Amino acid sequence: MKNSIKEIYIADSSKVKLYTITEATLVQNKGIVGDRYYNHIGSFSKLLKEKNDFHITFIEQEKIDDFNQITSLNYTNDMFRRNVITTGIELNDLVGKKFTINGVEFLGTRLCEPCKLLSLELGDEFLNLMVNKAGLRAKIITSGTISPNASIHVI
Repeated sequence: MKNSIKEIYIADSSKVKLYTITEATLVQNKGIVGDRYYNHIGSFSKLLKEKNDFHITFIEQEKIDDFNQITSLNYTNDMFRRNVITTGIELNDLVGKKFTINGVEFLGTRLCEPCKLLSLELGDEFLNLMVNKAGLRAKIITSGTISPNASIHVI
């Protein structure tokens, strides 16, 4: 299976439904243009400012599918509140590593673990079953654009 982007999501502000975009403009050391964290109005903007890894989040489609199968739920990808849905790549392996998508360079900084706020929306199953499976936080090292079907290359 090809390592690639399946979908890209952003939200205009905190606690609103995420929506898909067909192309994301990424700004070095800042985030996705138009996203709540780019504009510093996400639920965790103040907390993440000190960590400087709020730029972009990724989650594997396979982990979402596994969660839905185990729980017999049918949560849609946007409900997981991550920016980029990937296929064919183990995101946990990218912590501390650089990777590129469409020439844009990223640094995987840490796992994007499930938070209590999201578990209040999605239920305790989310918090319990998605530990170490809820995605990756990354810094944007170079500016550029990414879109669905773009390949992910580990440097």
